[in-house]
Amino acid sequence: MASLGDIGLAASINILSAFAFLVAFAVLRLQPFNDRVYFPKWYLKGLRHSPAGTGAAVSKFVNLDLRSYLKFLNWMPAALKMPEPELIEHAGLDSAVYLRIYLLGLKIFVPITLLAFVILVPVNWTNKTLELEKLKDPKFEFNDIDKLSISNIPVGSQRFWTHLVMAYTFTFWTCYTLYREYERITSMRLHFLASEHRRPDQFTVLVRNVPSDPDETVSELVEHFFLVNHPDHYLTNQVVYNANKLTDMVKKKKTLQNKLDYNQLKYSRSQAKNKSEKPTTKTGFLGLWGEKVDAIEYYTTEIDKLSEDIAAEREKIMSSPKSIMPAAFVSFKTRWAAAVCAQTQQTRDPTTWLTEWAPEPRDVYWHNLALPFVQLTVRRLIIGVAFFFLTFFFMIPIAFVQTLANIEGIRKVAPFLKPLIDMPVIKAFIQGFLPGIALKLFLIFLPSILMLMSKIEGFIALSALERRAASRYYLFQIVNVFLGSIIAGTAFQQLDKFIHQSPSEIPNTVGVSIPMKATFFITYIMVDGWAGTAGEILRLKPLIIYHLKNFFLVKTEKDREEAMDAGSLGFNTGEPQIQLYFLVGLVYCVVTPFLLPYIIVFFALAYVVYRHQIINVYNQEYESAAAFWPDVHGRIITALVISQLLLMGLLTTKEAKQSTPLLIALPVLTIWFHRYCKNRFEPAFVRFPLQEAMMKDTLERAKEPNLNLKGYLQNAYIHPDFKGEDDDHSAAYNEEKERENLVPTKRQSRRNTPLPSRYGGSSSPTLSEVAHVEP
Repeated sequence: MASLGDIGLAASINILSAFAFLVAFAVLRLQPFNDRVYFPKWYLKGLRHSPAGTGAAVSKFVNLDLRSYLKFLNWMPAALKMPEPELIEHAGLDSAVYLRIYLLGLKIFVPITLLAFVILVPVNWTNKTLELEKLKDPKFEFNDIDKLSISNIPVGSQRFWTHLVMAYTFTFWTCYTLYREYERITSMRLHFLASEHRRPDQFTVLVRNVPSDPDETVSELVEHFFLVNHPDHYLTNQVVYNANKLTDMVKKKKTLQNKLDYNQLKYSRSQAKNKSEKPTTKTGFLGLWGEKVDAIEYYTTEIDKLSEDIAAEREKIMSSPKSIMPAAFVSFKTRWAAAVCAQTQQTRDPTTWLTEWAPEPRDVYWHNLALPFVQLTVRRLIIGVAFFFLTFFFMIPIAFVQTLANIEGIRKVAPFLKPLIDMPVIKAFIQGFLPGIALKLFLIFLPSILMLMSKIEGFIALSALERRAASRYYLFQIVNVFLGSIIAGTAFQQLDKFIHQSPSEIPNTVGVSIPMKATFFITYIMVDGWAGTAGEILRLKPLIIYHLKNFFLVKTEKDREEAMDAGSLGFNTGEPQIQLYFLVGLVYCVVTPFLLPYIIVFFALAYVVYRHQIINVYNQEYESAAAFWPDVHGRIITALVISQLLLMGLLTTKEAKQSTPLLIALPVLTIWFHRYCKNRFEPAFVRFPLQEAMMKDTLERAKEPNLNLKGYLQNAYIHPDFKGEDDDHSAAYNEEKERENLVPTKRQSRRNTPLPSRYGGSSSPTLSEVAHVEP
């Protein structure tokens, strides 16, 4: 059991580590050769140029201006200086709202911490329960942190009324803050959508489960259906093709083209030096063995061959019915019409002609568009079962490592180390630092596994993939990191224990263990929240990888852009990590308030660090207009309910019979509050108000009466690999879009009348037709 001294040593180690990371970052970011690592976003926007390109030879690599080192922490006020509206313009609403999660943590926990230390800490500290227990049983162990917790209150004490009142106070404050934030984010989203520049997804819906028709192609069927049912608003459509094989070929061509560019550049430089040596390469794997040939001729020939194969594959895809998926992107003349279509049922059969808002083109995960719709349910069932087993099997190695990462575990496994680990400094390091870092290391590969699972499930948008992975990561954190760290044993042992006891006993089982694990979570917060956040801004791994790539792999300027691109913020990993701190803080705010200041330090430090990263580093690859916020709100509510249930179980074990029944109302009120917020605000995140759409359309028509919207939307949702630079397939791809009336079909009657096909279900039959068919 870690003492206050052990926590102090761990805090010192992590504070020094965090400070070292911040100082190292402040120095490294000033060096010209690191500029692309710490400010890649500005380079990708074309607003920054490398300082290494000019000046003396030494100054290209090392900053010789000593005065700049005196202001090595000026990045902090600079990160806070940019106003939020400017931040939204610069980085997008998703990034700005993501930062507000950290602000929300400060808004919730700063007042809670002040109240807890003014009221709860004195109530807990002024008891002698633990000291009296020590006199009764000399083997009983406790520390100063336990004296500050609810563990120091005697069984059946009237002082538990204080904890009950504080639980209500903290719940009401959390709900009030959540409500205000939800209201603010909703307003920001609607304002962003209303003021945002024109985007293709504002006019487009994705139609899935298009029924088959022997008389028409998918494109013809889609066009006819929407000309019949949305005659005044339909504009154009783009069917979905299975182009996954083509994608692999295009990637291969891109690699070969990059090698050709490098060798041509190399040859031109040798000619400038009056040398005429042509570069060579070997035809074997990675150019390591095989026949030695002229590199320029070899890559040119290979590219020509591959270009012919790509052209043939494109023709095959466009001409083969098997390559056409029963789905299409359908665009309308107005936002209002798109909103109506996306948010209504198209036919009497709810399993066909399914419409939903199309992701913005950058957000589309094209690979999954080729998946048959009927596969999705099966895929999600399989992945759900796989996630269940992953969650519980993953606990086995975590529990093993956590067992070894403490004094007792090391003594059992390696008794010969007893003299070493009994040394005060080593003992404090093991108890105050090792468990947190061991858990952190074991979770490194988990986000990649969960993202792969989301891709297999078949989600069609990158934002949907990240939100699904984040949801699973949060569940995993609750089971393995939170409950798994509180309850001893493997997850299957926990599951067996829970199965063989009544549901009412589960909060008691977990509640008893909560106060004893406060020191573990304090060490985890310091390792992951303090040192880990400071390590994020240092970007040591990207720094090393960039310089290795720059030295060995970068051959062209395009290579350099790809090497320095930091990608998106990573909602699927960052947001669940934040939610763990909300969960721990809400659980321990009444039980062990001593933990709360560590969480406040995390939220404050992370807010500054990630604000800097969003401004200078991360380049968000899509914009969902904060569509993830209902998930954030729901997870905080979940954490609040869990904290209430566990406190109820803990007070039950303390025989606080009079106060415990009053806690039953808290989860009920919290869930009611969540339902209210869901009904009040969530529609703005899943639907687009028709009033807003009409206002936007009216304003646009007034400003741009001659806008060629069809030309703007026609190629917006063509698969990226059909937009080749060396062919005109894009133009040929949409020749049929120029027709103004119903498309010609094999069915003669369809040319002059909108009568539906009985095979395709392209429109609902009229009453007279039904009467004519039925006997």
